[in-house]
Amino acid sequence: MSDLPKLITRLENAVCKLEGLSNRTGAAAAGGADAQNNTNQIQIDEMHPVVVAYKEILNGPFAHFLQLSQQIGSEVGTQIELVKDAFNMQIAIVSLAPQCKAPEQTELVELFKPLADKVQEIQNFREKNRPSKFINHLSTISESIPALFWVSVSPTPGPYVKEMIDAGQFYSNRVLMEYKDKDKTHVDWVKTWIQTLTEVQQYIKQHHTTGLSWNPRGGSISGASVLKASPSVGKVPPPPPGPPPPPPSMAELNTLAQPASNTHAALFQQINQGEEVTKGLRKVTSDMMTHKNPSLRFQSATPYKSPAPGAFRPVPGPESFKTVKPPKFELQGKKWIIEHQNGNQNLIINDTQMNQAVYVFSCTDCLIQVKGKVNSITIDNCKKTSVTFENLVSSVEFINCQRIKAQALGKIPTISIDKTDGIEIYLGKDSLDVEVVTSKSSEMNILVPKADGDFAEFPVPEQFKTTWNGKGLVTTVIEQA
Repeated sequence: MSDLPKLITRLENAVCKLEGLSNRTGAAAAGGADAQNNTNQIQIDEMHPVVVAYKEILNGPFAHFLQLSQQIGSEVGTQIELVKDAFNMQIAIVSLAPQCKAPEQTELVELFKPLADKVQEIQNFREKNRPSKFINHLSTISESIPALFWVSVSPTPGPYVKEMIDAGQFYSNRVLMEYKDKDKTHVDWVKTWIQTLTEVQQYIKQHHTTGLSWNPRGGSISGASVLKASPSVGKVPPPPPGPPPPPPSMAELNTLAQPASNTHAALFQQINQGEEVTKGLRKVTSDMMTHKNPSLRFQSATPYKSPAPGAFRPVPGPESFKTVKPPKFELQGKKWIIEHQNGNQNLIINDTQMNQAVYVFSCTDCLIQVKGKVNSITIDNCKKTSVTFENLVSSVEFINCQRIKAQALGKIPTISIDKTDGIEIYLGKDSLDVEVVTSKSSEMNILVPKADGDFAEFPVPEQFKTTWNGKGLVTTVIEQA
Protein backbone atom coordinates (compact mmCIF):
# COMPACT_ATOMS: atom_id res chain seq x y z
CA MET A 1 0.00 0.00 0.00
CA SER A 2 2.95 2.28 0.53
CA ASP A 3 3.56 2.30 -3.29
CA LEU A 4 -0.01 3.40 -4.06
CA PRO A 5 0.65 7.21 -3.98
CA LYS A 6 3.64 6.80 -6.32
CA LEU A 7 1.57 4.72 -8.68
CA ILE A 8 -1.20 7.34 -8.77
CA THR A 9 1.35 10.10 -9.45
CA ARG A 10 2.83 8.13 -12.37
CA LEU A 11 -0.65 7.54 -13.80
CA GLU A 12 -1.50 11.25 -13.59
CA ASN A 13 1.75 12.17 -15.40
CA ALA A 14 1.01 9.65 -18.12
CA VAL A 15 -2.51 11.01 -18.59
CA CYS A 16 -1.16 14.59 -18.87
CA LYS A 17 1.34 13.51 -21.55
CA LEU A 18 -1.39 11.74 -23.50
CA GLU A 19 -3.67 14.78 -23.33
CA GLY A 20 -0.86 17.07 -24.56
CA LEU A 21 -0.06 14.74 -27.44
CA SER A 22 -3.74 14.62 -28.40
CA ASN A 23 -4.02 18.42 -28.42
CA ARG A 24 -0.95 18.81 -30.66
CA THR A 25 -2.30 16.21 -33.11
CA GLY A 26 -5.68 17.98 -33.36
CA ALA A 27 -4.05 21.38 -33.87
CA ALA A 28 -1.86 19.99 -36.65
CA ALA A 29 -4.88 18.48 -38.37
CA ALA A 30 -6.80 21.74 -38.12
CA GLY A 31 -3.82 23.67 -39.45
CA GLY A 32 -3.58 21.31 -42.42
CA ALA A 33 -7.29 21.84 -43.20
CA ASP A 34 -6.84 25.62 -43.02
CA ALA A 35 -3.87 25.44 -45.34
CA GLN A 36 -5.89 23.34 -47.77
CA ASN A 37 -8.71 25.90 -47.69
CA ASN A 38 -6.29 28.77 -48.23
CA THR A 39 -5.01 27.15 -51.42
CA ASN A 40 -8.53 27.45 -52.82
CA GLN A 41 -8.71 31.19 -52.11
CA ILE A 42 -7.35 33.91 -54.40
CA GLN A 43 -4.61 35.95 -52.77
CA ILE A 44 -4.18 39.31 -54.54
CA ASP A 45 -0.54 40.32 -54.85
CA GLU A 46 -0.56 44.12 -54.69
CA MET A 47 3.18 44.20 -55.46
CA HIS A 48 2.97 42.17 -58.66
CA PRO A 49 4.69 44.09 -61.51
CA VAL A 50 1.50 44.03 -63.61
CA VAL A 51 -0.51 45.61 -60.79
CA VAL A 52 2.18 48.11 -59.80
CA ALA A 53 2.58 49.33 -63.40
CA TYR A 54 -1.14 50.00 -63.74
CA LYS A 55 -1.31 51.79 -60.39
CA GLU A 56 1.45 54.11 -61.59
CA ILE A 57 -0.95 55.30 -64.31
CA LEU A 58 -3.75 55.82 -61.80
CA ASN A 59 -1.50 57.70 -59.40
CA GLY A 60 0.15 59.72 -62.19
CA PRO A 61 -1.71 61.30 -65.15
CA PHE A 62 -5.12 59.97 -64.10
CA ALA A 63 -4.83 61.52 -60.62
CA HIS A 64 -3.90 64.85 -62.23
CA PHE A 65 -6.87 64.48 -64.57
CA LEU A 66 -9.20 64.00 -61.57
CA GLN A 67 -7.87 67.18 -59.95
CA LEU A 68 -8.48 69.23 -63.09
CA SER A 69 -11.97 67.77 -63.43
CA GLN A 70 -12.83 68.86 -59.90
CA GLN A 71 -11.56 72.36 -60.68
CA ILE A 72 -13.88 72.57 -63.70
CA GLY A 73 -16.73 71.14 -61.62
CA SER A 74 -20.37 71.20 -62.73
CA GLU A 75 -21.43 68.23 -64.89
CA VAL A 76 -17.78 67.43 -65.65
CA GLY A 77 -17.00 66.77 -61.98
CA THR A 78 -20.07 64.54 -61.66
CA GLN A 79 -19.21 62.49 -64.74
CA ILE A 80 -15.59 62.05 -63.66
CA GLU A 81 -16.71 60.43 -60.40
CA LEU A 82 -18.29 57.72 -62.55
CA VAL A 83 -15.07 57.46 -64.57
CA LYS A 84 -13.12 57.02 -61.34
CA ASP A 85 -15.40 54.14 -60.34
CA ALA A 86 -14.87 52.52 -63.74
CA PHE A 87 -11.06 52.65 -63.38
CA ASN A 88 -11.33 51.15 -59.88
CA MET A 89 -13.31 48.27 -61.34
CA GLN A 90 -10.67 47.74 -64.00
CA ILE A 91 -7.74 47.68 -61.56
CA ALA A 92 -9.62 44.97 -59.66
CA ILE A 93 -9.81 42.88 -62.84
CA VAL A 94 -6.16 43.54 -63.70
CA SER A 95 -5.15 42.48 -60.17
CA LEU A 96 -6.93 39.15 -60.54
CA ALA A 97 -5.29 38.17 -63.82
CA PRO A 98 -1.80 37.27 -62.44
CA GLN A 99 -3.37 35.04 -59.77
CA CYS A 100 -6.11 33.28 -61.76
CA LYS A 101 -6.33 31.02 -64.76
CA ALA A 102 -8.39 32.07 -67.76
CA PRO A 103 -12.09 31.92 -66.79
CA GLU A 104 -14.90 30.33 -68.75
CA GLN A 105 -16.99 32.53 -71.05
CA THR A 106 -19.90 32.70 -68.59
CA GLU A 107 -17.53 33.78 -65.82
CA LEU A 108 -16.02 36.46 -68.07
CA VAL A 109 -19.45 37.89 -68.80
CA GLU A 110 -20.19 38.05 -65.08
CA LEU A 111 -16.76 39.53 -64.36
CA PHE A 112 -17.04 42.33 -66.93
CA LYS A 113 -20.73 43.15 -66.37
CA PRO A 114 -20.19 45.77 -63.57
CA LEU A 115 -17.63 47.57 -65.76
CA ALA A 116 -19.97 47.49 -68.77
CA ASP A 117 -22.83 48.88 -66.68
CA LYS A 118 -20.63 51.70 -65.39
CA VAL A 119 -19.50 52.67 -68.91
CA GLN A 120 -23.14 52.71 -70.01
CA GLU A 121 -23.96 54.98 -67.06
CA ILE A 122 -21.20 57.39 -68.13
CA GLN A 123 -22.58 57.54 -71.68
CA ASN A 124 -26.16 57.98 -70.45
CA PHE A 125 -25.02 60.90 -68.31
CA ARG A 126 -23.88 62.68 -71.49
CA GLU A 127 -27.24 62.07 -73.15
CA LYS A 128 -29.12 63.50 -70.16
CA ASN A 129 -27.00 66.67 -70.10
CA ARG A 130 -26.84 67.67 -73.77
CA PRO A 131 -27.92 71.29 -73.09
CA SER A 132 -24.89 71.71 -70.80
CA LYS A 133 -22.22 74.22 -71.79
CA PHE A 134 -19.69 71.44 -71.14
CA ILE A 135 -21.26 69.07 -73.66
CA ASN A 136 -17.93 68.79 -75.53
CA HIS A 137 -16.20 67.69 -72.32
CA LEU A 138 -18.90 65.13 -71.61
CA SER A 139 -18.76 63.86 -75.19
CA THR A 140 -14.96 63.55 -75.09
CA ILE A 141 -15.25 61.12 -72.17
CA SER A 142 -18.38 59.38 -73.46
CA GLU A 143 -16.85 58.58 -76.86
CA SER A 144 -13.49 57.35 -75.55
CA ILE A 145 -14.42 55.64 -72.25
CA PRO A 146 -15.10 52.29 -74.03
CA ALA A 147 -11.28 52.03 -74.15
CA LEU A 148 -11.62 50.37 -70.72
CA PHE A 149 -13.08 47.34 -72.49
CA TRP A 150 -9.56 46.42 -73.65
CA VAL A 151 -9.58 43.73 -70.94
CA SER A 152 -12.09 41.80 -73.07
CA VAL A 153 -10.38 42.39 -76.45
CA SER A 154 -8.13 39.80 -78.07
CA PRO A 155 -5.71 39.66 -79.85
CA THR A 156 -5.25 43.43 -80.39
CA PRO A 157 -6.22 45.36 -77.24
CA GLY A 158 -3.58 48.06 -77.85
CA PRO A 159 -4.89 49.20 -81.26
CA TYR A 160 -8.42 49.06 -79.83
CA VAL A 161 -7.50 51.68 -77.21
CA LYS A 162 -5.99 53.85 -79.97
CA GLU A 163 -9.29 53.65 -81.87
CA MET A 164 -11.18 54.85 -78.81
CA ILE A 165 -8.76 57.78 -78.38
CA ASP A 166 -9.43 58.75 -81.99
CA ALA A 167 -13.20 58.40 -81.43
CA GLY A 168 -13.12 61.12 -78.78
CA GLN A 169 -10.65 63.34 -80.64
CA PHE A 170 -13.36 65.21 -82.54
CA TYR A 171 -14.85 66.58 -79.31
CA SER A 172 -11.51 67.03 -77.52
CA ASN A 173 -10.32 69.21 -80.41
CA ARG A 174 -13.41 71.36 -79.98
CA VAL A 175 -12.57 71.84 -76.30
CA LEU A 176 -9.03 72.87 -77.25
CA MET A 177 -10.30 75.32 -79.88
CA GLU A 178 -12.79 76.86 -77.47
CA TYR A 179 -10.49 77.29 -74.45
CA LYS A 180 -6.96 77.58 -75.89
CA ASP A 181 -6.98 81.37 -75.37
CA LYS A 182 -9.42 81.46 -72.43
CA ASP A 183 -8.65 78.91 -69.71
CA LYS A 184 -5.55 76.69 -69.59
CA THR A 185 -7.27 74.34 -67.14
CA HIS A 186 -9.50 72.96 -69.88
CA VAL A 187 -6.54 72.55 -72.25
CA ASP A 188 -4.60 70.62 -69.60
CA TRP A 189 -7.74 68.60 -68.87
CA VAL A 190 -7.81 67.33 -72.47
CA LYS A 191 -4.07 66.63 -72.52
CA THR A 192 -4.06 64.65 -69.27
CA TRP A 193 -7.02 62.53 -70.40
CA ILE A 194 -5.32 61.66 -73.68
CA GLN A 195 -2.09 61.02 -71.78
CA THR A 196 -3.90 58.63 -69.44
CA LEU A 197 -5.31 56.55 -72.30
CA THR A 198 -2.00 56.68 -74.18
CA GLU A 199 -0.13 55.30 -71.16
CA VAL A 200 -2.78 52.59 -70.83
CA GLN A 201 -2.01 51.66 -74.43
CA GLN A 202 1.72 51.50 -73.66
CA TYR A 203 0.99 49.43 -70.56
CA ILE A 204 -0.96 46.96 -72.69
CA LYS A 205 1.92 46.62 -75.17
CA GLN A 206 4.25 45.75 -72.31
CA HIS A 207 2.11 43.43 -70.18
CA HIS A 208 -0.96 42.32 -72.22
CA THR A 209 0.11 42.42 -75.86
CA THR A 210 -2.46 39.94 -77.20
CA GLY A 211 -5.06 40.23 -74.48
CA LEU A 212 -5.43 40.17 -70.70
CA SER A 213 -2.67 37.81 -69.45
CA TRP A 214 -4.02 35.13 -67.13
CA ASN A 215 -1.95 32.70 -65.06
CA PRO A 216 -2.28 29.12 -66.43
CA ARG A 217 -1.34 27.76 -62.99
CA GLY A 218 -3.55 30.16 -61.07
CA GLY A 219 -6.70 29.46 -59.12
CA SER A 220 -10.29 29.62 -60.25
CA ILE A 221 -11.81 33.06 -60.55
CA SER A 222 -15.20 31.81 -59.35
CA GLY A 223 -14.23 32.51 -55.75
CA ALA A 224 -13.09 36.08 -56.39
CA SER A 225 -14.67 38.86 -54.35
CA VAL A 226 -15.45 40.86 -57.47
CA LEU A 227 -17.81 38.13 -58.60
CA LYS A 228 -19.54 37.30 -55.34
CA ALA A 229 -21.03 39.80 -52.95
CA SER A 230 -20.47 39.40 -49.23
CA PRO A 231 -23.27 37.49 -47.48
CA SER A 232 -25.71 39.56 -45.48
CA VAL A 233 -25.01 39.57 -41.76
CA GLY A 234 -27.69 38.40 -39.35
CA LYS A 235 -29.82 36.55 -41.90
CA VAL A 236 -30.68 32.89 -41.46
CA PRO A 237 -29.72 30.83 -44.51
CA PRO A 238 -32.62 29.16 -46.34
CA PRO A 239 -33.34 25.51 -45.53
CA PRO A 240 -31.78 22.91 -47.82
CA PRO A 241 -33.98 21.53 -50.61
CA GLY A 242 -35.90 18.37 -49.99
CA PRO A 243 -34.84 14.96 -51.31
CA PRO A 244 -35.60 14.12 -54.94
CA PRO A 245 -38.77 12.12 -55.67
CA PRO A 246 -38.40 8.33 -55.72
CA PRO A 247 -37.82 6.69 -59.11
CA PRO A 248 -40.87 5.16 -60.82
CA SER A 249 -41.52 1.49 -60.26
CA MET A 250 -40.91 -1.13 -62.93
CA ALA A 251 -44.64 -1.54 -63.39
CA GLU A 252 -45.04 2.15 -64.19
CA LEU A 253 -42.12 2.02 -66.64
CA ASN A 254 -43.65 -0.91 -68.43
CA THR A 255 -46.97 0.89 -68.65
CA LEU A 256 -45.33 4.00 -70.14
CA ALA A 257 -43.23 2.06 -72.61
CA GLN A 258 -46.07 -0.16 -73.84
CA PRO A 259 -47.83 2.39 -76.18
CA ALA A 260 -44.53 3.36 -77.79
CA SER A 261 -43.57 -0.24 -78.49
CA ASN A 262 -47.01 -0.90 -80.00
CA THR A 263 -46.71 2.17 -82.22
CA HIS A 264 -43.28 1.15 -83.46
CA ALA A 265 -44.44 -2.36 -84.18
CA ALA A 266 -47.41 -1.07 -86.20
CA LEU A 267 -45.13 1.25 -88.18
CA PHE A 268 -42.69 -1.49 -89.13
CA GLN A 269 -45.54 -3.78 -90.01
CA GLN A 270 -46.83 -1.23 -92.57
CA ILE A 271 -43.33 -0.68 -93.99
CA ASN A 272 -42.79 -4.41 -94.44
CA GLN A 273 -45.88 -4.85 -96.60
CA GLY A 274 -43.74 -4.72 -99.75
CA GLU A 275 -45.68 -3.88 -102.91
CA GLU A 276 -48.90 -3.73 -100.91
CA VAL A 277 -47.78 -0.49 -99.30
CA THR A 278 -48.73 1.49 -102.46
CA LYS A 279 -52.10 -0.17 -102.84
CA GLY A 280 -53.99 2.67 -101.16
CA LEU A 281 -52.48 5.46 -103.28
CA ARG A 282 -54.56 7.26 -105.92
CA LYS A 283 -53.46 6.93 -109.53
CA VAL A 284 -52.63 10.18 -111.38
CA THR A 285 -54.29 10.09 -114.80
CA SER A 286 -53.13 12.04 -117.84
CA ASP A 287 -55.91 14.60 -117.50
CA MET A 288 -54.54 15.56 -114.03
CA MET A 289 -50.97 16.24 -115.24
CA THR A 290 -50.12 19.93 -115.65
CA HIS A 291 -47.48 19.31 -118.34
CA LYS A 292 -50.16 17.69 -120.52
CA ASN A 293 -52.92 20.17 -119.57
CA PRO A 294 -51.42 23.72 -119.42
CA SER A 295 -54.77 25.15 -118.39
CA LEU A 296 -54.36 23.49 -114.99
CA ARG A 297 -51.31 25.65 -114.24
CA PHE A 298 -53.47 28.74 -113.84
CA GLN A 299 -55.94 27.12 -111.49
CA SER A 300 -55.53 27.26 -107.76
CA ALA A 301 -55.72 23.91 -106.03
CA THR A 302 -57.21 25.46 -102.89
CA PRO A 303 -58.98 28.81 -103.24
CA TYR A 304 -57.79 31.56 -100.93
CA LYS A 305 -60.03 32.24 -97.98
CA SER A 306 -59.60 35.49 -96.12
CA PRO A 307 -59.13 35.10 -92.39
CA ALA A 308 -62.04 35.81 -90.12
CA PRO A 309 -62.17 39.27 -88.52
CA GLY A 310 -60.08 39.32 -85.36
CA ALA A 311 -58.29 36.08 -86.23
CA PHE A 312 -54.96 37.84 -86.79
CA ARG A 313 -53.55 40.85 -85.02
CA PRO A 314 -50.18 42.25 -86.03
CA VAL A 315 -47.60 42.36 -83.29
CA PRO A 316 -46.58 45.96 -82.55
CA GLY A 317 -43.03 46.73 -83.61
CA PRO A 318 -40.34 48.53 -81.60
CA GLU A 319 -41.45 51.91 -82.96
CA SER A 320 -44.74 51.65 -81.08
CA PHE A 321 -42.90 51.36 -77.75
CA LYS A 322 -40.83 54.53 -78.19
CA THR A 323 -41.52 57.28 -75.70
CA VAL A 324 -42.78 60.43 -77.40
CA LYS A 325 -41.17 63.38 -75.65
CA PRO A 326 -42.88 66.79 -75.65
CA PRO A 327 -41.52 69.36 -78.13
CA LYS A 328 -39.49 72.23 -76.74
CA PHE A 329 -38.75 75.71 -78.11
CA GLU A 330 -37.40 78.12 -75.51
CA LEU A 331 -34.49 80.32 -74.45
CA GLN A 332 -32.51 78.92 -71.51
CA GLY A 333 -30.05 81.53 -70.31
CA LYS A 334 -27.98 82.31 -73.40
CA LYS A 335 -28.94 79.21 -75.37
CA TRP A 336 -31.95 78.66 -77.63
CA ILE A 337 -33.23 75.08 -77.23
CA ILE A 338 -35.30 73.40 -79.97
CA GLU A 339 -35.99 69.73 -79.24
CA HIS A 340 -38.30 66.89 -80.37
CA GLN A 341 -40.10 68.90 -83.05
CA ASN A 342 -41.85 66.88 -85.77
CA GLY A 343 -43.16 68.38 -89.03
CA ASN A 344 -42.95 71.98 -87.80
CA GLN A 345 -42.12 74.27 -90.74
CA ASN A 346 -42.38 77.54 -88.81
CA LEU A 347 -39.57 77.51 -86.23
CA ILE A 348 -38.22 81.09 -86.34
CA ILE A 349 -35.76 82.67 -83.90
CA ASN A 350 -36.00 86.46 -84.24
CA ASP A 351 -34.72 88.06 -81.04
CA THR A 352 -31.05 87.00 -81.15
CA GLN A 353 -27.79 88.33 -79.70
CA MET A 354 -24.12 87.71 -80.51
CA ASN A 355 -23.47 85.85 -77.27
CA GLN A 356 -26.34 83.38 -77.75
CA ALA A 357 -26.10 79.83 -79.06
CA VAL A 358 -28.72 77.68 -80.81
CA TYR A 359 -29.04 73.96 -80.04
CA VAL A 360 -31.37 71.79 -82.15
CA PHE A 361 -31.87 68.17 -81.06
CA SER A 362 -33.94 65.24 -82.39
CA CYS A 363 -36.10 67.13 -84.88
CA THR A 364 -37.68 65.55 -87.96
CA ASP A 365 -39.03 67.19 -91.13
CA CYS A 366 -38.68 70.74 -89.79
CA LEU A 367 -37.67 74.17 -91.12
CA ILE A 368 -35.64 76.36 -88.76
CA GLN A 369 -34.78 80.01 -89.42
CA VAL A 370 -32.26 81.94 -87.32
CA LYS A 371 -32.39 85.70 -87.80
CA GLY A 372 -29.63 88.12 -86.91
CA LYS A 373 -26.21 87.15 -85.56
CA VAL A 374 -25.56 84.43 -82.97
CA ASN A 375 -22.44 82.79 -81.60
CA SER A 376 -22.94 79.21 -82.85
CA ILE A 377 -25.52 76.69 -84.05
CA THR A 378 -25.53 72.95 -83.31
CA ILE A 379 -27.80 70.51 -85.17
CA ASP A 380 -27.77 67.16 -83.37
CA ASN A 381 -29.54 63.89 -84.27
CA CYS A 382 -31.98 65.45 -86.74
CA LYS A 383 -33.55 64.01 -89.91
CA LYS A 384 -34.99 65.66 -93.02
CA THR A 385 -34.50 69.09 -91.47
CA SER A 386 -33.60 72.40 -93.12
CA VAL A 387 -31.94 75.34 -91.39
CA THR A 388 -31.20 78.86 -92.62
CA PHE A 389 -29.07 81.39 -90.75
CA GLU A 390 -27.55 84.80 -91.38
CA ASN A 391 -24.32 85.49 -89.50
CA LEU A 392 -22.32 83.42 -87.01
CA VAL A 393 -19.45 84.35 -84.72
CA SER A 394 -17.86 80.88 -84.56
CA SER A 395 -19.37 77.86 -86.35
CA VAL A 396 -22.33 75.69 -87.27
CA GLU A 397 -22.09 71.98 -86.43
CA PHE A 398 -23.99 68.95 -87.71
CA ILE A 399 -23.75 65.80 -85.58
CA ASN A 400 -25.44 62.40 -86.15
CA CYS A 401 -27.83 63.81 -88.77
CA GLN A 402 -29.45 62.45 -91.93
CA ARG A 403 -30.70 64.27 -95.02
CA ILE A 404 -30.00 67.83 -93.89
CA LYS A 405 -30.12 71.09 -95.87
CA ALA A 406 -28.48 74.30 -94.63
CA GLN A 407 -28.16 77.77 -96.13
CA ALA A 408 -25.76 80.49 -95.02
CA LEU A 409 -27.07 83.95 -95.87
CA GLY A 410 -24.22 85.89 -94.28
CA LYS A 411 -20.74 85.49 -92.80
CA ILE A 412 -19.74 82.14 -91.29
CA PRO A 413 -16.18 81.09 -90.27
CA THR A 414 -16.47 77.30 -89.85
CA ILE A 415 -18.76 74.40 -90.76
CA SER A 416 -18.27 71.14 -88.84
CA ILE A 417 -19.84 67.87 -90.03
CA ASP A 418 -19.56 64.70 -87.89
CA LYS A 419 -21.25 61.31 -88.39
CA THR A 420 -23.77 62.77 -90.83
CA ASP A 421 -25.13 61.08 -93.98
CA GLY A 422 -26.64 63.26 -96.69
CA ILE A 423 -26.14 67.02 -96.30
CA GLU A 424 -26.37 69.96 -98.70
CA ILE A 425 -24.93 73.34 -97.70
CA TYR A 426 -25.80 76.45 -99.74
CA LEU A 427 -23.19 79.20 -99.33
CA GLY A 428 -23.76 82.90 -99.82
CA LYS A 429 -21.41 85.47 -101.35
CA ASP A 430 -20.17 86.49 -97.88
CA SER A 431 -19.40 82.92 -96.77
CA LEU A 432 -17.21 81.68 -99.62
CA ASP A 433 -14.10 81.75 -97.37
CA VAL A 434 -15.66 79.27 -94.90
CA GLU A 435 -13.62 76.31 -93.57
CA VAL A 436 -15.38 72.92 -93.72
CA VAL A 437 -14.26 70.20 -91.26
CA THR A 438 -15.67 66.70 -91.83
CA SER A 439 -15.41 63.41 -89.93
CA LYS A 440 -17.04 60.01 -90.53
CA SER A 441 -19.67 61.47 -92.88
CA SER A 442 -20.93 60.74 -96.40
CA GLU A 443 -22.93 62.29 -99.26
CA MET A 444 -21.78 65.83 -98.50
CA ASN A 445 -22.26 68.57 -101.10
CA ILE A 446 -21.35 72.27 -101.04
CA LEU A 447 -23.34 74.55 -103.37
CA VAL A 448 -21.64 77.79 -104.42
CA PRO A 449 -23.56 80.71 -106.04
CA LYS A 450 -22.87 81.55 -109.68
CA ALA A 451 -23.13 84.88 -111.48
CA ASP A 452 -26.52 84.04 -112.95
CA GLY A 453 -28.02 83.38 -109.51
CA ASP A 454 -27.92 79.61 -109.83
CA PHE A 455 -25.72 77.29 -107.69
CA ALA A 456 -22.80 75.07 -108.67
CA GLU A 457 -22.64 71.81 -106.72
CA PHE A 458 -19.32 70.40 -105.46
CA PRO A 459 -19.06 67.08 -103.55
CA VAL A 460 -16.87 66.93 -100.46
CA PRO A 461 -14.25 64.13 -100.84
CA GLU A 462 -14.88 60.93 -98.91
CA GLN A 463 -12.10 58.65 -100.22
CA PHE A 464 -8.39 59.24 -99.74
CA LYS A 465 -5.11 57.58 -100.66
CA THR A 466 -2.14 57.56 -98.29
CA THR A 467 1.43 56.73 -99.35
CA TRP A 468 4.87 56.72 -97.74
CA ASN A 469 7.38 59.11 -99.31
CA GLY A 470 10.38 58.02 -97.26
CA LYS A 471 9.97 60.68 -94.60
CA GLY A 472 6.30 60.61 -93.73
CA LEU A 473 2.77 59.83 -94.90
CA VAL A 474 1.26 61.74 -97.80
CA THR A 475 -2.53 61.73 -98.20
CA THR A 476 -4.27 62.74 -101.41
CA VAL A 477 -7.91 62.81 -102.48
CA ILE A 478 -9.18 60.10 -104.82
CA GLU A 479 -10.95 61.86 -107.64
CA GLN A 480 -14.44 60.60 -108.43
CA ALA A 481 -15.31 59.96 -112.08
